[in-house]
Amino acid sequence: MKFDTPATTNPIDRLKVVGKPIHRIDGELKTTGRAMYAYEWHDPSMKYAYGYPVGAAIAKGRINSMDVTEAKKAPGVISVVTTLDVGKLEKGEYNTANLFGGDEVQHYHQAIAVVVAETFEQARSAASLIKVDYTEEKGAFDLSAEKGAAKKPDDSQKPDTAVGDFDKAFSAAQITLDQTYKTPDQSHAMMEPHASIAAWHDGELTIWTSSQMIDWWRSDLATTLGVDKEKIHLMSPFIGGGFGGKLFLRADALLAALGAKEAGRPVKLALPRPMIMNNTTHRPATIQRIRIGAGPDGKITAIGHESWSGDLPGGVPETAVNQTRLLYAGANRQTSMRLATLNLPEGNAMRAPGEAPGLMALEIAIDEMAEKVGMDPIEFRIVNDTQVDPENPERPFSHRDLIGCLKLGAEKFGWSNRPKVASKKERNWLIGMGVAAAFRDNLVLPSAARVKLGRDGIITVETDMTDIGTGSYTIIAQTAAEMMGVTVDKVAVQLGDSRFPISAGSGGQFGANSSTSGVYAACIKLREAIAQKLGFNSEDAVFEDGAVKSGNRTVPLAEAAGAEGLVGEDTMEWGDLTKTHQQSTFGAHFVEVGVDAATGETRIRRMLAVCAAGRILNPITARSQVIGAMTMGAGGALSEELAVDTSRGFFVNHDLAGYEVPVHADIPHQDVIFLDETDPMSSPMKAKGVGELGLCGVSAAIANAIYNATGVRVRDYPMTLDKIISGLPEVA
Repeated sequence: MKFDTPATTNPIDRLKVVGKPIHRIDGELKTTGRAMYAYEWHDPSMKYAYGYPVGAAIAKGRINSMDVTEAKKAPGVISVVTTLDVGKLEKGEYNTANLFGGDEVQHYHQAIAVVVAETFEQARSAASLIKVDYTEEKGAFDLSAEKGAAKKPDDSQKPDTAVGDFDKAFSAAQITLDQTYKTPDQSHAMMEPHASIAAWHDGELTIWTSSQMIDWWRSDLATTLGVDKEKIHLMSPFIGGGFGGKLFLRADALLAALGAKEAGRPVKLALPRPMIMNNTTHRPATIQRIRIGAGPDGKITAIGHESWSGDLPGGVPETAVNQTRLLYAGANRQTSMRLATLNLPEGNAMRAPGEAPGLMALEIAIDEMAEKVGMDPIEFRIVNDTQVDPENPERPFSHRDLIGCLKLGAEKFGWSNRPKVASKKERNWLIGMGVAAAFRDNLVLPSAARVKLGRDGIITVETDMTDIGTGSYTIIAQTAAEMMGVTVDKVAVQLGDSRFPISAGSGGQFGANSSTSGVYAACIKLREAIAQKLGFNSEDAVFEDGAVKSGNRTVPLAEAAGAEGLVGEDTMEWGDLTKTHQQSTFGAHFVEVGVDAATGETRIRRMLAVCAAGRILNPITARSQVIGAMTMGAGGALSEELAVDTSRGFFVNHDLAGYEVPVHADIPHQDVIFLDETDPMSSPMKAKGVGELGLCGVSAAIANAIYNATGVRVRDYPMTLDKIISGLPEVA
């Protein structure tokens, strides 16, 4: 099915199941421990061995030799595979870094060996016995130091845009802002480590792993191993968090496969936490310069946003200027991205890449500009709202209600009671409120599914879509139930298996909308097959109450299935509606903080997110996504930073003790409001993504609240107390 015209009335609009607050259908499996994650997969017929990875001890250079003699003699060791043994391997389509193979070291903790032994402890002990001789080369590890050498990425990455005459308009503006903001390197820090179990049989590989994108991994694994893709069976039914860190094939899967092949045994392997931080991907640091010009009426006349980030050779920039191209009006505009070469671990997608760090800067700048103009921050944003793409005014937004989010949020949060800067104190706490707009593009990818009707009347959905804690199982079940006229308990959902039709996968907040649209398309096929078998006109057939009806005739679905059952399979593909209309999601974040008048410590007191993201498929799972994103934004604002050793080239705080994410005590109260809306141009579901929108703007809202409380403007994340304490006002 191709979606190339706006959706009209369809079976989803009945909203008997879709849109209802249904609890996760996989919840019982997870809470009882019966959901098997990658490392937990167990087949009693298999005799597992255990792999332990070895990471490079330098950040840049060459491996001259590796002595594995003592490691091979160690108790329980079955085999040792080194990067020199396999030689240079072909890189997959989706990887920037070299995962394994050859003598070149591109970054610290790059995988250079795997030891396979009878037990985990034996493998770990033997791994410490490997001796490596390196030739170390000088690397670049400091973005600030390399900023001047940063280069323009190739045009395929759309590094620069310009509309009007920014320089002239900025120079002529009566009120201007020119500030620089910094965001640090950040880690995905998901709970479940990168883990895989690999087993070979007759030249075919079966791998249980933790992957957000089944087909991407399978394709890259086939390329790197040099085997036929059809000979790889990859499964990832449950994932304990990803946040973009498991979008792309990682070393655990490759090492498990190589180790299992050499050992002749199934191998379990998980990356240790320090190796996750330095071996896998991370959100790269940025330096962002924002310039805004406006008149006394508050209307922006010039807006410019430049961003610098770094990555390994062949990498891509952090697209932190994305939202500035679309969020606010202004006739004269300029954005640019520059990329420095850094020999740190690979920088790549982390929840809301581009918009998350970009809004951390832009939404502080907008507040600063509002103050310069003398306007309330919400009113300033409303005055500069736009219903068309500012870089292409002929292209309207498909649906945009940022103003609705801001106004409703202001009412619910009590914005009218916001104190003047550094004026409100409760005991030893300075109190302030902050706001920020939320923005994230609505992305869609082709997505396929297979839907079966069994003779017992059960609807079974098969798709390689993944569930990273987002509720995919549940919303897919709701979609199939709505389309086929049954209750959710009559739907069985099977996900995360490469034998199933290829879905969009989980990422870029495209997963829910795309995958349910694929299920919608497959259900249309199944409905047609049922109608044809019964001699009904598929256009007239009504599917409800576990039966199909047409005219005076009603047939139970179980009866319609017959002895063999029926199957519908299809792929949802997308037309050009994104070219004629800009599709985006919007929101507003409100935060109240208290800042300790003596120490500068910040405590969040309450948070509110108002989201406009099309039809909400399940308010329970959607709310869970948003409050998790808000929590992540709090970490980004106040504590999260991968500290770089700029002499040795690695992240020092590479565990969950040193990399500080928020805990329950940090997040006392959160509210989420979804606007009641649909977007027929988005998909037949009329939905959009929301899991990343909930993060975008949160950190800036906290920064703006800190300023309102203290008068201290911090432009360098995270906003730790040392950056606040010296500027605390006399009232403190």
